[in-house]
Amino acid sequence: MTTAEPTPRVMLVEDEEPILDGLDALFSGQGFETTRAPNGEIALDRLAAGSFDLIVLDLMIPKIDGLTVLRRARQSGDETPVLILTAKGAEDDVVAGLEAGADDYVTKPFGVRELVARARGL
Repeated sequence: MTTAEPTPRVMLVEDEEPILDGLDALFSGQGFETTRAPNGEIALDRLAAGSFDLIVLDLMIPKIDGLTVLRRARQSGDETPVLILTAKGAEDDVVAGLEAGADDYVTKPFGVRELVARARGL
């Protein structure tokens, strides 16, 4: 008898409701269990309360920006893979995100298949 693989858990940190709805539908449709966080404060609370297999993180979110969320998570010892998904695509932004501890960086607009492939890779 084989044991079923646990459902991968992803936290989606995005403040734009249409994008968040789309990401939720995309990841749910790919077999992920999704948790939504519309701002950085909620993201940090949910991260402290549970464990995730992946965090999809926008940088431009209210209350606590995404880069600060990432830095705080890493400082607390959290090593959950983080895929930054943002409109900020300048080289300095990408470097700042990777140096803060992101595992991957995708700019909006993005290809759905590429995003899923990158998420599965992490």
